[in-house]
Amino acid sequence: MREYKTTTNSGGEIKLRIIGFCDKDTAVALRLAGVKDLVVPIEGEEIKQWNKLIEQENLGLILITEELADKLGKRLREYRFTHKLPIIVEIPDKRGRRREHIDIVSQLIKKAVGIEIT
Repeated sequence: MREYKTTTNSGGEIKLRIIGFCDKDTAVALRLAGVKDLVVPIEGEEIKQWNKLIEQENLGLILITEELADKLGKRLREYRFTHKLPIIVEIPDKRGRRREHIDIVSQLIKKAVGIEIT
């Protein structure tokens, strides 16, 4: 498991984890990129496994495929707006970026900085 240290406001350190929540093919790619902590949900069990994942401690970043983000829908959006961490980044799977998919992180960057990420 790869962990990254960050400093808290009080000066202490905590270790944050990077986790992939994705399909098998994307998990292989993430493992090659150095992400060791991966959750590949069973079809029909996505919500249950998401709930189990977000109960874990020291989550710093979750890389989630667009397809799974769409399946989680409102549940994911609500979680994002009520939690500072983990940062949730939606990534394309092996089929590429979905046209109809709305990537919240890209929209926030565009709004804040004025740069569009494609």
